[in-house]
Order: sequence, then structure tokens, then C-alpha cells
Amino acid sequence: MISRVRINSVLLPLLTIVLLVMQLLDPSKVWQAMLAAFGGALLVSWLWARSLRDHLHLTREVRFTWAQVGDKLEEQFTLKNNGSVPATWVEVVDHSTLPDYSAARAIGVGSQETIKWRTKGLCSQRGVYVLGGTTLRSGDPLGIFTVEVYQPESVSMMVAPPVIPLPQVEVTPAGWLGDGRPRPNSPEQTTNALTVHEYQQGEPLRQIHWPTTARRNSLYTRVMDSAPAHDWWIILDAEENAQAGHDWESTLELGVILAMSLADRGFRAHHSVGLLASGDETIWLKPKLDDESHRMQMTRALSMLKPGHLPLSDLLKRAGPTLGHHTSLIIITPSLNNEWLTPLTSLIWRGIIPTILIMDPASFGSTNHADAFAEILAQMGISRFILNRSLLLQPEARPGWHGQWDWRIMPTGKAVPIRQPGDLSWRRLK
Repeated sequence: MISRVRINSVLLPLLTIVLLVMQLLDPSKVWQAMLAAFGGALLVSWLWARSLRDHLHLTREVRFTWAQVGDKLEEQFTLKNNGSVPATWVEVVDHSTLPDYSAARAIGVGSQETIKWRTKGLCSQRGVYVLGGTTLRSGDPLGIFTVEVYQPESVSMMVAPPVIPLPQVEVTPAGWLGDGRPRPNSPEQTTNALTVHEYQQGEPLRQIHWPTTARRNSLYTRVMDSAPAHDWWIILDAEENAQAGHDWESTLELGVILAMSLADRGFRAHHSVGLLASGDETIWLKPKLDDESHRMQMTRALSMLKPGHLPLSDLLKRAGPTLGHHTSLIIITPSLNNEWLTPLTSLIWRGIIPTILIMDPASFGSTNHADAFAEILAQMGISRFILNRSLLLQPEARPGWHGQWDWRIMPTGKAVPIRQPGDLSWRRLK
């Protein structure tokens, strides 16, 4: 904690010194009275400010240090004044970097008093931000001194991209049936079905087992036998010149959401998932099965992704030697440039099976349309899907469930919580 007392103007001290000199040179009761008034005010104000400097303290607590775009952030503040004089005004200056959020406030606190309050905000943009530190600014009632107490306690706050369902997208499997280990939850269509399980968000609708669904009054999908054991490589084109749209409504933000959603689908289907992205710093995460460390590493990388200058064609050329045979390649791009098709063709010859997700620039205000380019991919026999801006308008793209309650109104009118926001304990900033 760094604290200091700063005088607002040197006029009063100078005037006090002048009065002292006048009293020494020409003693008078007038000078004595003025010296006692001005000097006393200066002394009392300094003692007041010093008490505030030594006894004002703020504690910040937060419920969550991880959230998704759209989630609510809630902080609790505890301001203590253990001194013998009140702080008639205290300005709380927040140094957090979270966009569209500020905990700044002006408040007063009496002597030997503790007050609490809470602030709420919305996590509107993905990224990794700093929550805290805080500066307390106060002063004496006469406004002669200003007290500043800087508290550096802070915490890293990660706002992750949302995960949305993509039932219209089916990843083309690589390899051949039976050449890998059985995948009990594989969503790929194979020859035999072992059993059924409850439908999970994002699974292909074509694998719904309707007799079981009708019998149990809930969606069930078939669990297929001996699906090919192959890795998923997700390649996200983040070249700045290829993007369309602005800020949150842009192809870059849609691409990040698509990459996050497909990674989640791959993990749930027990694939090893890797990520390549041509951002300001190239992201290169090798395929691994789902574990907390790998998923968090991928989430953090996508949260912090910013546009770069590496074209998709160069990214594919660099990635080629590291991609294994019989790999499913998922390319997410707004680029309609034919140049990257050449290195893609070389990868196809090696047995790498691509699925192309084209983010239509026209839906983001560009004059370029994806239909003609998709036709070229169709002639090459490449699986492709055209996705547009409407995906960003889905409720799932701005979910906001973390840290909130979900309620169901019963026929009697009673509100019953059906989902609670996890651990509700407060965590102090350090």
C-alpha cells in the first residue's frame, strides 16, 4: 500500500510564515490572532489528513475470476476508517482494465466506521483483464490537504468466448472405419450402433434414435462403433486484411466463437483437438485429449487473440509438415482468396481431410459474397459450410449464465431455482 499527503496550495503555509515574521518584527495581538487562526487551521488539517492516510483501508472481493462473454460480474467493497476523525468524502478510483466496467464511486465514512457496498457489471468482450488496483482519494474538511492511498491488490480476470450449438456443421472424419480404437461417444456415422445415450448439444440431428426418443420423451442419439481415431486440427484465419465487420460484430469474433464451439464439440466426442491461429502472435497448440490444462490453454489463447498479418496460405504451408496423416482439418476463414487452395490441395494428397467454414463477408457489410468461392470448393469435393452474422445474434452467443440464477415459476406461483451460479463465496483481491 502506498499512501501520501499532498498540499493543494502553498498559499496558506506562506501566509502563516509571513504572519510569524511580522509577529517577530512587530509584535501585535492582531498578528497573534491571525497566526493562531491560520497556523491552527494548517496544523489541524495536517493532523486530520495524516489520520486518514494511516487509517483508511479498502478491501475488494469478487465471486468469480473466470467468466464468459455476457456473464455478470459482481464485486463487494469494504471501506474501513479506524481513525478518530471522519472522512467527509472519499473518492474510490478503480484501475481495472475490464471494458465497460468501473467501480469508481464517491462516498463518506465516519470515524471508527465500516461500510460495505457492491458493484455489478457485464463482461462484454473476450480477453484477459486486470481487476484492481484501487486508489482512495480524500482530504480534510478545509480542502488544504489531499490524501491518496493506493492499494495494488488485483486479480487476473479471463472473459472466455461463448460456446454455441452448430447443428448445421458436420466435421468430415478422416481415416477409415475400424483403423482406430472404439469411441463410445463418437458422433461420426459408422456401420453399427452399440447403444444410445442422451442427446448432447451440438451432436448431429441425423443420429437421433427416434424410437428411444419417443419412448422416453427425451432426445437420445446412437452411440456408434469403431469410429476412426483421428485428430482434429482447428485452423483459424485471423489475418487482419481478410476480416470484415467491426468490434464485436466482425468475422474475427465469429471465428473465435466457432473455434471455441468446435473445440468443445471435439473434446466431448473424445477427439484430440489442436489449434492454429494466425493472430498477432501465432497460436500453435498440438492436439490433445480433453484435460483441464489443455482446455484452459486453448480458452486463454482464443480469449486473447488479436488480428495478425500472416495469410492463411502461409499458415497452411508452415503447418503442413507437422500435421499427421488421416487428420481432420477444420479451417475457419472469411478469406475468398484462391491462393490458400494450393497448399490445401497438397495436404489433401497426404490424406488430410478438410472441412471449410466460410464466414460470409457480405453479411458483415462487405461487397464480397461467399457463394462463388463455395462452388469452387464443391467442385474440388471439399466439405464446406457458409456461416453468417446471424450466429452472433443467437442468445447463446451472449449467454450470461455464470454468476446468475435461473428460476422456474411453479403453478402455485412459487419461484424455484433450477440452476445456481456455482461457488458463491467471495474471493479477496491479492
